[in-house]
Amino acid sequence: MSSRELTLTEALLSRKLGRAPAPGDHVVVDVDLVYMHDGTFPLALKVLRRLDMEKVFDPRRIILFIDHAAPAPNLAAAIAHRIMREFSRKHGVKLYDVGAGISHQVVIDEGLIEPGNVIAGADSHTVTLGALTTLATGFGSTDAALAMATGKTWLRVPEQVKVSIEGEPSWWVMGKDIALALLGELGSDGAVYSSLEFQGSAIPYISMDSRITISNMSVEAGAKYGLFPLDGLAKAWYKSRGISTEPLEPGSKATYSDEIVMEASRLEPMIAAPPSPDNVTSVAEYEGVEVDQVFIGSCTNGRLEDFHAAARVLKRHSVKQGVRCIAVPASRRIYMRLLREGIIEALAGAGCVVAHSTCGPCIGAHLGLLAEGEVAISTNNRNMPGRMGHRSARIYLANPATAAAAAVKGRIVDPRELLPLGSRLMDPVEVQMA
Repeated sequence: MSSRELTLTEALLSRKLGRAPAPGDHVVVDVDLVYMHDGTFPLALKVLRRLDMEKVFDPRRIILFIDHAAPAPNLAAAIAHRIMREFSRKHGVKLYDVGAGISHQVVIDEGLIEPGNVIAGADSHTVTLGALTTLATGFGSTDAALAMATGKTWLRVPEQVKVSIEGEPSWWVMGKDIALALLGELGSDGAVYSSLEFQGSAIPYISMDSRITISNMSVEAGAKYGLFPLDGLAKAWYKSRGISTEPLEPGSKATYSDEIVMEASRLEPMIAAPPSPDNVTSVAEYEGVEVDQVFIGSCTNGRLEDFHAAARVLKRHSVKQGVRCIAVPASRRIYMRLLREGIIEALAGAGCVVAHSTCGPCIGAHLGLLAEGEVAISTNNRNMPGRMGHRSARIYLANPATAAAAAVKGRIVDPRELLPLGSRLMDPVEVQMA
């Protein structure tokens, strides 16, 4: 092994390779988990059949999800779902069917990962799992298919960028605000094929749910990985799921290709205006913009913390007449927890449409498409033209409290106007470990 001090990315890869790789190296690694959903698996299966290699290297390490167009909104989706169910039965592969939840969240809920795992997901937001110190990234259907059949994949070792998040975030700040601020600085191509490694004095104050949001949106800057350290919070999360951990951290003198410093203590509630996630500024710049629809959910912001934040606004107010507010927990497990806590009742009582776990509204498949010229504020990760419906619709991205405040007022507003003073939006550790 090399004597030089390694970045977290290099440390993770060296465990797989038995040597310290350098940026730009092309390597072949064993994968620990491969997963696909109804938007990507049908193409992957066609690839395998065309190559006459319809097989799986280990059915315990392959997972299928029906989450994108779920339940099936049309005949094509229904046929794709049937094909997935048949493949699952034939090869003994675990299938999470309609309503189980969004793939990335279910993998987290079920504790299907371990620190240092290499994870190939046929979806760009597989980077979400970097919040738990895994080398997780999105694959095209062809590469994912070959990983599923062989248990191996190739990759080019990315450049590593140190993202130092400093200071204690204010009570109104959530992971979404940090993610948007970072995107505003990097731009949509500022981290292409790079590994973002999050460090700094703010890390202990950032909850696990917020870390997941930040890692999730790393790909919007083109990042290959979005890695958080295996610190006390991450170890506690793994321990709560019966998973043991070993020391795994970057060297204090590790070399990075670049470093970005963010002052979390100075952040305002942030917003990304159309037409891209990197068109970021403070909410104050767009106050007064009227909205037709609000969406709270997705793999970006469909967790407990997100609905706790939204409920802090909606428990005291109602959705304004003429505004549609759609709330979708990211998994059945989260839905049931919110049900027990009375959050679902609070959201429904305020006038929200609370739906089962699905990607439908986020990708514009069903459950709330936008009509021509309509305006939405959403907690999802992308706001390009046509993302959630008609190409002329406009989508603003914000944290769940900001989205909920817009549902109440019928326009974009600073959420601090409707939040109890000092009501910290990032859930404490003990809530997330329960």
